[in-house]
Amino acid sequence: MDQTLQQLGELLLGAVPTVILVALLYILYSVIVHKPLRRVLEERRNKTEGAIEKSKADISAADARTSEYEQKLREARAAVFRAQEARRQAAVQARTKAVSAARTKAQAQVQSAKAAIEADRTSAEKGLQGEAAALAQEIVRRVLQPAGAGR
Repeated sequence: MDQTLQQLGELLLGAVPTVILVALLYILYSVIVHKPLRRVLEERRNKTEGAIEKSKADISAADARTSEYEQKLREARAAVFRAQEARRQAAVQARTKAVSAARTKAQAQVQSAKAAIEADRTSAEKGLQGEAAALAQEIVRRVLQPAGAGR
C-alpha cells in the first residue's frame, strides 16, 4: 500500500505542472480570446437590436405618413365630389332658368298670337257685318225694284 501511495504522490506531483499549465492557458484564453469575443458579440447584439428598433420606428413613421396621405386623399376626393355636386347643381339651376325663360317666352307668344287672332276675328266680323249689310241692301233693292227696271 505504501507503494501505491508513493505512486499516487508522484502522479500528483507530476500533474501539478499540467494543472498549472491548464490554469494558465484558461486564464490566457479568458483574457485574450473569450472576453474580447464576448464584448464584440455584445456590441453586435446591441447594434442589431438598435437597428431593429430603428427599423420599427421607421415603419411606424411610414405608417403614420401613409395614414396622413390616405386622410388627405379622402379629403381631396370629398372636395372634388363637392365641386362636382356644386357644378351639377349650377347646371340644374341654369337648365331650370332656361326652361322657365322658354316657357315664359312661349306663353307670351301664345298670348300675342291669341290677341292677333282675336283682332283678326274682330276685323273679320266687322268686315262680314259690313258686307252683310251691303248684301242686304242689294237684296232689298233688287227685291223692291220693279220687275222690269233692272233689265
